[in-house]
Amino acid sequence: MSEDENKNKNNEQHRLRKELPDEVASEAADGAGHADGADRADDAETPAAETKKPSLTGRQRLAKGLWPPRVSRAQLIVAVLLFVLGLGLAIQVRSNSDSSALRGARQEDLVRILDELDDRTQRLGDEKQRLEGQRTELENSSDQAEEARKQTVERERQLGILAGTVAAQGPGITLTITDKKGAVQADMLLDAIQELRAAGAEAIQVNDVRVVADTYLTDASGGKVSVDGHKIGEPFVFKVIGKPQDLEPALNIPGGVVQTLEKEQATVTVTQAQKIVVDALRPAKRPDYAQSSSQ
Repeated sequence: MSEDENKNKNNEQHRLRKELPDEVASEAADGAGHADGADRADDAETPAAETKKPSLTGRQRLAKGLWPPRVSRAQLIVAVLLFVLGLGLAIQVRSNSDSSALRGARQEDLVRILDELDDRTQRLGDEKQRLEGQRTELENSSDQAEEARKQTVERERQLGILAGTVAAQGPGITLTITDKKGAVQADMLLDAIQELRAAGAEAIQVNDVRVVADTYLTDASGGKVSVDGHKIGEPFVFKVIGKPQDLEPALNIPGGVVQTLEKEQATVTVTQAQKIVVDALRPAKRPDYAQSSSQ
């Protein structure tokens, strides 16, 4: 704005102060001052508008929002929960895949496996009732010392059978494995022993060797197997005392002992009998350090 224009504005304001009342003149002067200030502000903003930076594109704004990453506490907790959920799902899928052998089994095989599980449950229930009966007899017997002695003798006989120090007889099965090609190995015989124990076998004898809790099997030369240091060869004959209706199905489950041995072209024969004699004995061992803790 030029110097002459400023002078004219001042003169105009002075004239208004004289002609108009003081209040109106003051308002007019204020309006003129505001207008003059706005003009000066416009003059000052004009260079800034000319030097304004160019606006960011959509891709640049997106990149600026994503990097650097900003992770809140809530987002971190959600990530941990999702990881745990994924791990659980993976474990579940793996456990389901392990049961693929049973999934492809026939209906008759599944029924037999279910019956075997029911029989095991029944055996455990019977054992529980027997122990509860013994406790009741001890509590109610008039001569508790004599009753305790009888139970001690019976318990000693049972432990002798389990330890292999006394002979045993009872119903069971005879498992005969014929292997002309020498393909049967120690781990296959061990699987048979473990399966028979799980089915309720109470006494096991392989050829002339008594199987006990600490029995071990290793492969030997000439297609033989060493059982507790004693070499035995085919045919491998298992004498097993237990419930025949539980022992035989346990060996014939899909993917079980019989199928594994037959894949190695071995001949497997299972025969049930009401009287099986297990007469191979193990020497009684006296512990060197362990002592009874009963008072």
